[in-house]
Amino acid sequence: PAAPEAGARLYPLHPLSVANVPNSSRGKTSARSSTVPTPEGLQGRRCKLLEEDSPVAQAGKRQRQRYVTKVGKCQVNLGNIQDKKRFLSDIFTTIVDLKYRWFLFVFMMCYIVTWVVFGFIYFLDAWVRGDVGHQGDPEWQACIENVDGFVSALLLSVESQRTIGYGTRMVTANCAEGVILLMAQSIVGSMIDAMMVGCMFVKISRPKKRAQTLIFSKNCVISLRDEKLCLMFRVGDLRESHMVDAKIRAKLIKSRQTAEGEFIPLEQSELNLGYDTGEDRLFLVEPQIICHVINRHSPFWDMSAESLRREQFEIIIILEGIVEATGNHCLAAGMTCQARTSYTEDEILWGYRFEPCMSLEKGAFQVDYSRFEMTFEVQTPAASAKELQELKELEQQEHSTLSLYWDHLVQPC
Repeated sequence: PAAPEAGARLYPLHPLSVANVPNSSRGKTSARSSTVPTPEGLQGRRCKLLEEDSPVAQAGKRQRQRYVTKVGKCQVNLGNIQDKKRFLSDIFTTIVDLKYRWFLFVFMMCYIVTWVVFGFIYFLDAWVRGDVGHQGDPEWQACIENVDGFVSALLLSVESQRTIGYGTRMVTANCAEGVILLMAQSIVGSMIDAMMVGCMFVKISRPKKRAQTLIFSKNCVISLRDEKLCLMFRVGDLRESHMVDAKIRAKLIKSRQTAEGEFIPLEQSELNLGYDTGEDRLFLVEPQIICHVINRHSPFWDMSAESLRREQFEIIIILEGIVEATGNHCLAAGMTCQARTSYTEDEILWGYRFEPCMSLEKGAFQVDYSRFEMTFEVQTPAASAKELQELKELEQQEHSTLSLYWDHLVQPC
């Protein structure tokens, strides 16, 4: 590769190529070194990192690390959280967010622990009062009848909390602590029932699975639409129960270096999908082609077909809506569904359009999802939108100049 010009800044091509972002493989090597590198050494290491993390070198080393996968999973792991008491302050959301195996484990342990604790208290009370040693004595006024061991006390605890009531073991009116203990267990059992049933209902009814029937095209395309260079992708809904108030937005994830030399990893910028005109609100009955016009406010204003191969960025697409089956006023706030996907620079096709996938058959519109991903090549200039705009303005200026010159020639003397 050619050497950089004098005075040119070195911009990292990948968020992992900056020196202050730790890497598992490089962190071990740098930790063993005790010498402080000179500024020339730092510049040499930076150039070496840029060469190692270039797109050509990365293609042979490892697969591109995404911020969001194609199925919408965020590839961000949170670590070294010191104040974990914040999770306990919102215990309901913490339990709901657990995986199903841990959620079922917590669900069972809440009941088992309360049964065992109250069973032990029942056994301790019966043993202290002497009910255990006077089994079968008709003249003994027992506080807890038919409890001769810990197992029978445990069965009494389960029967009392679950209101089974077999009738062989019971708490009598001969002691006040037994009545208070039974009331306490009933209250605690009701609270656990309300908590666990609420968590189970929310976890089952969360519309995460609904996002699996919201699909996105595998690639983005760039072509001309109404004489404007546009970035387009396609979204579709596979279910007949459609999303209510569906809205779509896009984020550009790209690392950059400021004029002061500050490196901003994974900076997020907004891509306008028609927010000012209301085009971002979708009536998602059939597949829709979402368009981002590349204008002066777009981050792709200076990008051409040639510079696209050298760029390194990621476009995050977020589609949100309310599930139609539960979209009433009571459940609308908790039934919002979100589907996500991402596109990297190598998944953008310059000079292509999507093929139509709708046709009119037997008085109804037919959607052919086998053509959902299909594209075809169209004639598209390889220049950037900025260059096309400058060329258009130059042509208009030349046309205006020629018109004035021609009008001056045809005027009578």
